[in-house]
Amino acid sequence: MPKLHLVGHAICPYAQRAAIALLEKNAPFERTNIDFDHKPDWFDRISPLGKVPLLQVDDEVIFESAVICEYLDETIEPRLHPADPLARAKHRAWIEFASAILVTLWDFNTAPDAATLEAKRKELKMRFETVENALKAGPYFAGGKFSLVDAAFGPIFRYFDVYDGIADFGVFADTPKVRAWRQALAARPSVRNAVTADYPQKLIGFIKSRNSEMTRRVTAAQEA
Repeated sequence: MPKLHLVGHAICPYAQRAAIALLEKNAPFERTNIDFDHKPDWFDRISPLGKVPLLQVDDEVIFESAVICEYLDETIEPRLHPADPLARAKHRAWIEFASAILVTLWDFNTAPDAATLEAKRKELKMRFETVENALKAGPYFAGGKFSLVDAAFGPIFRYFDVYDGIADFGVFADTPKVRAWRQALAARPSVRNAVTADYPQKLIGFIKSRNSEMTRRVTAAQEA
């Protein structure tokens, strides 16, 4: 097996996807989290887009989380994508849907006022209602087998583990299958171990740095 080195950021959900895939495959890897305020020179030299995650495979570099996860799935057992081409295509589509949710989450975290925050809350609720209709028996996205779709959604649900300590936003109020899926992923060792123990504090620190409506909600919750 080649030497694998995952470069990410402490709270990056896309880097978490790659970490989860690596952990599911029991693949040995080194991990480095960089500080974007003080990026090391070597990072700029190897990152074409200046973003994380990156996966160094011996002396080669792969970038973009979807590409990294596909490479890992093609080269290391067990396979996390379905064998059937149509099912595999559908899984890839839902991974893209997860990326769209992450865009909304960014807007939620950085919403400048209460009205914008509420609009993004409603958008998140609507997106998870769409996911609810796609879920079947569980416990995972495709039933009993963990997949790369699960690896994409695990970091999303982790945001809400932190949000729950701020307020009840009611995003999952009408989605019982999503709630059960969230619980199953939270219990999965690969999902739990994709971040360090101080992840909640780091996410709260990021939110507080944005001067957003969520910044004010966090401050109020901490002062209550």
